Amino acid sequence: MPGRVEGKVALVTGGASGIGRATALTFAREGAKLIIADMQEDGGQQTVHMITEQGGEAIFIRSDVTQATAVEALISKAVETYGRLDCAYNNAGISGMGIAGTHRALTAEYPDERWHQVIAINLTGVWLCMKYELAQMLHQGGGAIVNTASAAGLVGLPGNAAYVASKHGVVGLTKTAALEYAQQGIRVNCVCPGYIATPMTAPGMSDPERMARIIASEPVGRMGQPEEVAEAVVWLCSDAASFVNGHTMAVDGGYVAQ
Repeated sequence: MPGRVEGKVALVTGGASGIGRATALTFAREGAKLIIADMQEDGGQQTVHMITEQGGEAIFIRSDVTQATAVEALISKAVETYGRLDCAYNNAGISGMGIAGTHRALTAEYPDERWHQVIAINLTGVWLCMKYELAQMLHQGGGAIVNTASAAGLVGLPGNAAYVASKHGVVGLTKTAALEYAQQGIRVNCVCPGYIATPMTAPGMSDPERMARIIASEPVGRMGQPEEVAEAVVWLCSDAASFVNGHTMAVDGGYVAQ
């Protein structure tokens, strides 16, 4: 039985670990050829190995999503390798203070350097990827893009100004692009993960009291798994979601429904 994205070409940024890796593996299982992009070469190559070991096809490209020339080269290499780009998952991102670590900073006290770093990767990086992905998809006649926002893109979180701002920005960027390109056969959606067990969130989970508070805040009574986000992403990129566009999908166990 064919997979949900059989024969399609998919790009995953931030594919060296966590949600990105889980999504790349799910894309491969469902029949796609993969381009894995990340700054972490060892992790990215490991993801490729995991895919090829299971009979899939994938390449790794080291790329800095904050640099336009690097992103342009990434998309060019993807098309040079596989001839087209059908699906793009813009997932590369970093935490803000208080998300993965134990430090928090009120808005008036948030460090300038950290603000610029978070916005550059989490928001500008998504926009740059979309800019070159959209150009290719327009050229070939269509495609599907999914961006990683966050539950923090739907609500406020004290002490996390840059992260919250960047993820709200991704939600708005997603909706705008979805409206702009709907009639050109390109769908643009985003996922908003809640508390997911990944290497990015792991440092903040070492405190038992903090972990207990997080579990208590989740209606389902647990953290999510990367594979649960991956399933949503691949579905949004598949033909089964052909009438889904500009959607912000919370994958958060009901966190933002409270």
